[in-house]
Amino acid sequence: MSKIEDFLSVEEEQEIIEAIRVAEKNTSGEIRVHIEKSSTLDAFDRAMELFHVLKMDNTKLSNGVLIYVAVEDKTFVIYGDKGINDVVSPDFWDSTKDVMQNHFKSGHFKQGLLEGILKAGEQLQKYFPWQHDDVNELPNDISKG
Repeated sequence: MSKIEDFLSVEEEQEIIEAIRVAEKNTSGEIRVHIEKSSTLDAFDRAMELFHVLKMDNTKLSNGVLIYVAVEDKTFVIYGDKGINDVVSPDFWDSTKDVMQNHFKSGHFKQGLLEGILKAGEQLQKYFPWQHDDVNELPNDISKG
């Protein structure tokens, strides 16, 4: 896989965008996916940097979740803002990462992302249910670097 364009097909990207929309439908939380070829930074540090660049740290309830994937580096990070981190169980992100990683190891990248998005969405819905005045604060598209 030489390019990030090879990581997911156009159809798979659309399925992921739809999963984000569905996951956010009943919550005020925000989920973003960022895919890039590689990074000179540690994956966690890069995810934190992108969290700021993508303005995910500006959500009203600090309930944004970023799924960052560095394709060539074969690594990914799930980064949740303070609001969501304060309420989910301590092992939530690790269990979500494990589910995604099992799919990734088998080359099922779309399925891994879908399951990670939906698991994050369930927790966001549980702790940050949709309110009548909620607005979608961030785009649902996949950002690429």
